[in-house]
Amino acid sequence: MTHKIYWFFLNHTYKLWPDALWLRLLYFLKLHRKLNLKNPKRFTEKLNWLKLHDRNPLYTKLVDKYEVKKYIKEKLGDQMVIPVLGVWEQFDDIDFSSLPNQFVLKCTHDSGRFCICRDKSVFDKDVAKDKLELSLKNNFYWWTREWPYKNVKPRILAEKFMVDGGNDSLTDYKFFCFHGEPRMMYVSNDASADPRTDFYDMEWNHLPFRLKDPNADILPSKPSLFEEMKVIARILSQGIPHVRVDLYIINNKIYFGEMTFFHNSGIFSVTPDEWDYRIGEWLDLTQV
Repeated sequence: MTHKIYWFFLNHTYKLWPDALWLRLLYFLKLHRKLNLKNPKRFTEKLNWLKLHDRNPLYTKLVDKYEVKKYIKEKLGDQMVIPVLGVWEQFDDIDFSSLPNQFVLKCTHDSGRFCICRDKSVFDKDVAKDKLELSLKNNFYWWTREWPYKNVKPRILAEKFMVDGGNDSLTDYKFFCFHGEPRMMYVSNDASADPRTDFYDMEWNHLPFRLKDPNADILPSKPSLFEEMKVIARILSQGIPHVRVDLYIINNKIYFGEMTFFHNSGIFSVTPDEWDYRIGEWLDLTQV
């Protein structure tokens, strides 16, 4: 069976596989090692264990890009929430005449797909429709078995287009929280043409590892609102074994981005490998 036929088979049968078996297969195919779910030690192993064993109904609300805004307003007030311009169940329901010249479209239940409109007079609606309607049909749960996404209602969300000074894309500050305490974070500009990622501890010491992206040639400076962001991450992660809290600083104000329970679906390499184990020590599964 050729590699192409093998993946064709998986793409047409993945919904039939039991969760644990599918995760073991996916982990092995991508990382070329076995996934230990009986006695997980690595951070990546523990993330996949959580997919199977930590199914708090609250998580469905927290990964819903529309519903989570209500949660953030309850916890921290509406000053941190990027304004909503509209929410619809179908692309054809969008009244573009009611939207400003600039906006962002994304689906409430998906990850990674979005459409940025910087000038409505030249915005390609056909391209956006194809992209978002494909997203509406996708249930993010099935391929990665990230349980929080399974029952999120698919909708299209329009948000205010946010610009930080003259920068074309926003810088993300992603805090990895363990049992209600932020332990590490990284600075990233995911939308840039040359994404770089640098990890730091909570004292702003640069950590000597990387994941997918290389480190920056020039390390980012400590953000002025770093301590305030730590407090916010701590508040939002209370009562949760592990969650990544993503924040932005836009024109010297903190805005909420999203909450992610399984960074890169828990299937990624850490370089050097020892850090997969070291980070895993922060996550105590006996408390789940």
